[in-house]
Amino acid sequence: MNRTVAIVDGYSTGNFLLPAFARLGVEAVHVQSTPELIAPLAPPRLAAYRENLVCADPGTTARELARHRPLAVLAGAEFGVRLADELSERLGLMTNGTRLSAARRDKFLMIEALRGAGIRCARQHRSADPEELRAWAEREGVHPVVVKPISSSGADNVHICRDGDAIVRAARAVMSARDLFQQPNTEALAQSYLDGTEYVVDMACSQGERYVCAVWEYRKRDIGSGRRIYDRDVLLDPGQDPVPELVAYVDTVLEALDIRHGAVHAEVIMTASGPVLVEVAARLNGGLNAGFQELCLGIDQAAATALAYARPGEFRRRYGGRTYTKLIEAFVHDTTTALHGIVEGVDEAVVEQITALPTVRDLTVKYRPGRRVRPTVDLPSSPLTVYMADADPAALEADYKAIGELKERVYRLTGPGPGE
Repeated sequence: MNRTVAIVDGYSTGNFLLPAFARLGVEAVHVQSTPELIAPLAPPRLAAYRENLVCADPGTTARELARHRPLAVLAGAEFGVRLADELSERLGLMTNGTRLSAARRDKFLMIEALRGAGIRCARQHRSADPEELRAWAEREGVHPVVVKPISSSGADNVHICRDGDAIVRAARAVMSARDLFQQPNTEALAQSYLDGTEYVVDMACSQGERYVCAVWEYRKRDIGSGRRIYDRDVLLDPGQDPVPELVAYVDTVLEALDIRHGAVHAEVIMTASGPVLVEVAARLNGGLNAGFQELCLGIDQAAATALAYARPGEFRRRYGGRTYTKLIEAFVHDTTTALHGIVEGVDEAVVEQITALPTVRDLTVKYRPGRRVRPTVDLPSSPLTVYMADADPAALEADYKAIGELKERVYRLTGPGPGE
């Protein structure tokens, strides 16, 4: 009998789960949580699945899935987390359950769950009234304030506000927009600003035992108007400070949110008081590049997650309670642009110049002809992602500078040039 898993909303890096399970002799059924695919996200490769089930209601979908006798149901992307929890619980499979499912998606509920467990966390308030958020910040003496959507990701519509007027403007901007998953923002979330360096902690879990897949340091750039954007994710040595303290803190977060199975992507800021959670997601890192991680770490997060579900005993024996080994110096560079216009084409000669740089291991050209390019304000508006690794840190820095001189020549645009 063929072994099968169900992947809910296998967008973006969820596509790495298919080959990871296939290498273990496991096929996959796809569950689509929305009537239509979510357009801005890299779509799931539906042709590679045994079947695609469009979920009208969880009860019906659970019965349809039962025909395949899946060994697990897991989320391929953030939007699928809650449905994956419900389907896995209905089918009596390995599950994080529905009791705290909402808190794994809703950033306000997430932080309140930590507060209830006595874990260090941000102060916060949510409201559909921008003036109420202003009043909360003034009443609590909380400045600066971070204003953002309740359930988005990728630094989407995140604002650092240093006064009440900025809070009101940011809240209005959030609530006039849709989140990254094209859902309307009916409220805005205001949180106390966490001063410090931000890190990513990626894990894979099975029955409460976790493997730390990687810890990355976010290096960001200020672009003014209360916005900071991603520049480099730098792979850290597992024994260097503050990696052990970050991992120990995330362990408490997993316990508070009852995350016992599957992938984990946590963002944590190391403040003067210690680690504080920005947010945690029960899914793969949205910037995962499986081949690049295998080069740098020996095993990528998708492969570790697939093993945790398909062969849980082997996963716990080989990886349970352990931390990754760093094999090479590495970082992921998300470039910025000051250009504005419509992509007419991609200059392949410039792309080849970048990919020929000695430390460049992979390159993602995000925009295709017809796409509008605007100056970078967040991760989704970064035009290129460059995966870089080398034994020599100086070589990495030299190629990073070379990319800075080439990046604005990748796209041929029609319409306006620099600026708006």
